[in-house]
Amino acid sequence: MSVVVSTVCGVRPHVVAQVAVSVDGATTGFPVDLARFYALATLWQEDVTLVGADTILAQEAAVRAAPQPGPREAGPLLAVVDSRARVREWDRLRRLGHWSDVLALYADQTPDRPPDSTTAELITGYNQVDLAEVLERLGAARGARVVRVDSGGTLVGVLLELGLIDELCLLVHPVVVGSGQRWYGSFAERLELKLANTEVFDGGVVWLRYCMA
Repeated sequence: MSVVVSTVCGVRPHVVAQVAVSVDGATTGFPVDLARFYALATLWQEDVTLVGADTILAQEAAVRAAPQPGPREAGPLLAVVDSRARVREWDRLRRLGHWSDVLALYADQTPDRPPDSTTAELITGYNQVDLAEVLERLGAARGARVVRVDSGGTLVGVLLELGLIDELCLLVHPVVVGSGQRWYGSFAERLELKLANTEVFDGGVVWLRYCMA
């Protein structure tokens, strides 16, 4: 299996949102096939992993307990949308061995950070991070060709609303949760999608890959 991504010089990177969901669209309340999820994620060989602060904060305890082998030189950049400066475990995230470095995405009105912070920052927008500008600058300044969104709910919904997602991949688990956060957040517009690929795995997990029509 391979994923082909075409990009044009000077344009923003190709953005793929990958989300593990239940049949009814929830992102929590069921055991996720993480091995499958991250095996599929390697297909894009992303230059940047874009994550929301809520996703990072939900994993803080696991991050503190995880081994710290150090940055992976050939790994992607971890960029975290953190308009309210809530993330604190930047050094631990950097040393997890998944990413080459970390980048904090802040807005003009983001609260002051600790004066001794050494985390690289990109500041866009006024009250909220300007995601369109973030993607443009990641492409122009860092040469990013592919950005994979590893987040759910709010961040994916905002990116959809702004028309910034090129590809949507859902790893659908055979369970109905009935409540909880949905992968599209509060986004309620009609979307036309073009099915690019479908695969069924052991246990009834289905991978649906869509391109924006």
